[in-house]
Amino acid sequence: MSKAFNITADCKPSLHYMVDIHSRLDQIRGYVDRGEYLSINRARQYGKTTTLRALNEYLKNTYYVISMDFQMQMSDAKFRSENAFSIAFAKAFIRIIRNLDVMLPENMEYAVEQLKKATQENREDLELVELFQYLSDICRESDRPLVLIIDEVDSAANNQVFLDFLAQLRGYYIDRDRSAAFRSVILAGVYDIRNLKRKFRSDEDHKMNSPWNIAVEFKVDMSFSAGEIAGMLEDYEKEHETGMDISEMANLIYAHTSGYPFLVSKLCKLIDEEVTGSGSFPKTKDAWTYAGFLEAERILLGEKNTLFESMVNKLYEFPELKEIVYSILFTGKESFYNVLNQAIGTAEMFGFVKNVNGVVVIANRIFEMVFYNLFLTSAENQNTDIYKAAIQDKNQFICAGHLNMDLLLERFVTHFDELYGDQPDKFKEEDGRRYFLLYLRPIINGTGNYYVESRTRNMERTDVIIDYRGEQSIVELKIWRGNAYHERGEEQLLEYLEHYHLKKGYMLSFNFNKKKEVGVKRMVFGDRVLVEAVV
Repeated sequence: MSKAFNITADCKPSLHYMVDIHSRLDQIRGYVDRGEYLSINRARQYGKTTTLRALNEYLKNTYYVISMDFQMQMSDAKFRSENAFSIAFAKAFIRIIRNLDVMLPENMEYAVEQLKKATQENREDLELVELFQYLSDICRESDRPLVLIIDEVDSAANNQVFLDFLAQLRGYYIDRDRSAAFRSVILAGVYDIRNLKRKFRSDEDHKMNSPWNIAVEFKVDMSFSAGEIAGMLEDYEKEHETGMDISEMANLIYAHTSGYPFLVSKLCKLIDEEVTGSGSFPKTKDAWTYAGFLEAERILLGEKNTLFESMVNKLYEFPELKEIVYSILFTGKESFYNVLNQAIGTAEMFGFVKNVNGVVVIANRIFEMVFYNLFLTSAENQNTDIYKAAIQDKNQFICAGHLNMDLLLERFVTHFDELYGDQPDKFKEEDGRRYFLLYLRPIINGTGNYYVESRTRNMERTDVIIDYRGEQSIVELKIWRGNAYHERGEEQLLEYLEHYHLKKGYMLSFNFNKKKEVGVKRMVFGDRVLVEAVV
């Protein structure tokens, strides 16, 4: 049976094409060997469960690994009281240690039986303190260190009992030189458990502390590199012999996903299962090309999936996230990374943004497009005159499957001048970018994509890269700052065209001077053409 690209649950080496994660497992083992407690908090569908299951196998010959999933094993009812939680946790612990398929030392077996006896009697006095005494006994009598791994801790994060459970883990960690405890504890989920707050003191002078402030910072990069993606594609190529340029495809996938595990696997799955055999890609070798990739990306951005739904829900659940994302996309204002900024920290935790040289940017091009599409298709934006004009014009710009960018730019200049030319006092500089994208989107919607080149996104210049049926166009959007600045912009755009191996580029300048000359002109620089428009 041939393997497949997997996007649900954990990946299994015998069933799925996978990135080699042994280097990550080595790094995580370093934390375990040092006896550290840690949190692995990454965005949804970031490969946490796959990594934890692989880690279980990786450690099992040296440690007794107790690997739990709170979502599967601990329902809400188990958190209604310390007693209910303690019994449920103990039963899950015993079941897991019994399934390790090893002969336990006699004294350790006796300690496990004592815990089992307490659960069988359904003792109402079995609470967290007593539970941890039993667990400490088991750790003390064990011939191997014990490692506790808990996945999906988010499902318990709002329960006081869980916070008390963390406090017990913390207490035994601090006192581990006197009382036997787990060698290492790993808690995994989306939310950073270190930021959970609770009251440790009941008097009036109480303080707010984190019950998981003992956790070390987890610094393992769980995104996929271009080289790791190439390794997975090599595995695929051995079976299918497509003749693809593996390095080119791996770099292309990485460029659009920044190695986000779900997005990498999803795009590969779409190319393999949906693009292959479709109209323009009858054979597998046709699909594993640049054009095939763009088709897969178009399908992905047009579908409804749990990751995208979760992203949108988080924007409305946390309004400050919506403000950050909107500002990055449309205003051109740089948001400087500050680890103590709660809104930025939350956006980073959910995987929306990342820190690039001290500046906050959208995490990858796919997410950028999801957010652009969300904002640009809002009822408010669809009701703008420029969006309505694009709907009316959209059939003019496609000829024989090609996008006529020259005509599109000319029509945008005409509409923009008619609609906004006489009211510069009401026009914000960032509105130019938004209005151009509002005009562009309905024209290429469903067939083409666009993204903003992050290296040039700022208050003065933004380069929009448009992909339409495998053909690229670059449009530089800029605020007019005088002739000298304009000439430098021309030079930069020509350099950019050379980088993308293009012969024609476009420049759209928003000029707020009353004496401006509105219109479009073409300029030839050697073998390259610049179409320049001023509004």
